[in-house]
Amino acid sequence: MGEDNQPLLKIGLPKGSLESPTIELFDRAGYNINVRSRSYTPEIDDPLLSCVMFRAQEMARYVEDGVIDIGITGHDWVVENDADVHEVCELAYSRATGRPVRWVLAVPEEGGIDDPKQLEGKIISTELINTTQRYFKDQGINVRKVEFSWGATEVKARLVDAIVDVTETGSSLRANNLKVIATLLTSTTRLIASKDAWADKAKRQKIEDLALLLQGAISARTKVGLKMNVPRPKLDEVLALLQSEHSPTINDLADADWAAVEVITDEKIERDLIPQLKRAGATGMVSYPLNKVIQ
Repeated sequence: MGEDNQPLLKIGLPKGSLESPTIELFDRAGYNINVRSRSYTPEIDDPLLSCVMFRAQEMARYVEDGVIDIGITGHDWVVENDADVHEVCELAYSRATGRPVRWVLAVPEEGGIDDPKQLEGKIISTELINTTQRYFKDQGINVRKVEFSWGATEVKARLVDAIVDVTETGSSLRANNLKVIATLLTSTTRLIASKDAWADKAKRQKIEDLALLLQGAISARTKVGLKMNVPRPKLDEVLALLQSEHSPTINDLADADWAAVEVITDEKIERDLIPQLKRAGATGMVSYPLNKVIQ
């Protein structure tokens, strides 16, 4: 525990669309978080951590001010708030996919606008006010106004001249007959820390430990473990099929004519790999999910 038997670190968890994926990620990393109904202070089964929930948009500001020691938010909101924080690591997970999100400048398909320069003197609607204003200033484009959008920004493209909105797949933009004419910012989720917390030796070690486990949980999402028994004469043929983070683990069995082989492989190739291993002579195969893969 920290001073006066208080938790060592105060961590901010994102409220909203990232809430469930974040709690699931912590669970895979070995932390049980209990979010009580209507509560913004979840319980976590680590006495060195205490949790509070904020909107991702606010997280960087609270970390910079030292209200919390560390937080999880998008790189986009660090940039938007011009927050003076330490970005500990990237956490490549998000709302719909594991891909980065993009903040894009979009206009109606039939509007006749194909270049940001055509937005001179026009009105832009977005939640990302500061970043959008900087973009047009840097481009030398004097737009009439960048106004704040409280949500459903795609709909407002029919009311204003253009929008800057966040997208992962682009499906919502296409569904609203919008086209992208520029990308302002690409972002992934980050673990961030206040400068004071990062400078504190005990806090920094705990932050680095947490980052290691969270990144290991993310790495494990696309991996599976495979165990199998292989006749010794077939061992070279089976090993030739296996791709692994490192060399497969091979152990002797009680029957000297057989070997036990264990490997970590990409989940996306498992369905093709298992039949090939079977034909090569492997038997007794067991596939199992992984919680963490620590490099």
